[in-house]
Amino acid sequence: MAKTRTRGPQPTYSRVVPGASGRVLVVDDNKVIRQLIKVNLELEGFEVVTASDGAECLDIVHDVAPDVITLDVVMPRLDGFGAAARLKADPRTRDLPVAIISACTQYEVESGIEAGVDAFIAKPFEPAELVQVVRRLVERRGRRERRGAGAGQRG
Repeated sequence: MAKTRTRGPQPTYSRVVPGASGRVLVVDDNKVIRQLIKVNLELEGFEVVTASDGAECLDIVHDVAPDVITLDVVMPRLDGFGAAARLKADPRTRDLPVAIISACTQYEVESGIEAGVDAFIAKPFEPAELVQVVRRLVERRGRRERRGAGAGQRG
């Protein structure tokens, strides 16, 4: 007997974590992988919000206001490259760091670079590598924002 879905995909918003290391939007159509990434990042102090595909990511990104987005490549409705390209084309999200989590074939890396992806994490990934890459992207974004704020105050 085939599985049937009785309701559409529902966004999973995490609770607000005081003093969190940053907010990460995790986008993957595989619920198990989403949960694995979420748990590993939450254990390291990140607040995590999840989406099941690129289209849902674009629907919620402005409300979620993440510091970093992780994207799977192969997803229904809108794949990771399409989502990354749209995020980078939007002035409100173009500076958001984006990491692709996939097999990282040469094609995927080249397509990701073309779409403006900032980092690549190969599946299967080590949890420590995932955390290290996300932390580095959050820190880089923080430095960029502080530099921008400082430049705006001069005058």
